[in-house]
Amino acid sequence: MTDTRGPAAAGEAQSSSPLPGERRPEQPGGPYHPPQAYPAQPPAGAVRRPRTGARTAPRTRKARLRVAKADPWSVMKVSFLLSIALGICTVVASAVLWMVMDAMGVFSTVGGTISEATGSNEANGFDLQSFLSLPHVLMFTSIIAVIDVVLATALATLGAFIYNLSAGFVGGIELTLAEDE
Repeated sequence: MTDTRGPAAAGEAQSSSPLPGERRPEQPGGPYHPPQAYPAQPPAGAVRRPRTGARTAPRTRKARLRVAKADPWSVMKVSFLLSIALGICTVVASAVLWMVMDAMGVFSTVGGTISEATGSNEANGFDLQSFLSLPHVLMFTSIIAVIDVVLATALATLGAFIYNLSAGFVGGIELTLAEDE
């Protein structure tokens, strides 16, 4: 739609009754800023003094939240990954511990003592060094780690189900979270 009244007629309509958001001819053409956007100018010669009794500690925002439900699927995924990491740490730690004990001569000393105590004239006795060799120890540790992964994942998932049931009765765990500014 075009204005056919001409430039003078349009200017008269604008000066007599401006629409909301339109500018009058005496207003500058820049963007509109509300009066609160401009800082108050102190009178000439006035010195600004700091407030006494102003708080110097930062404000802390706090929010009280409630854990109403734990998703069993996400609990299972996280517990599975954490138990795998724990299983890997267990295998590596047992290998390092075995190597340190072997370098110190613990197995040969204890193994010699046990073979003397269990041996007779015609038999050598129990051989601890062959029983506690590194492949045997790592295989046993790996089996324990796999069992731990399965049990920890199952128990954590079962714990999420039990938490959801108990949270339905008592409302869940309430947490207070704080944010420093």
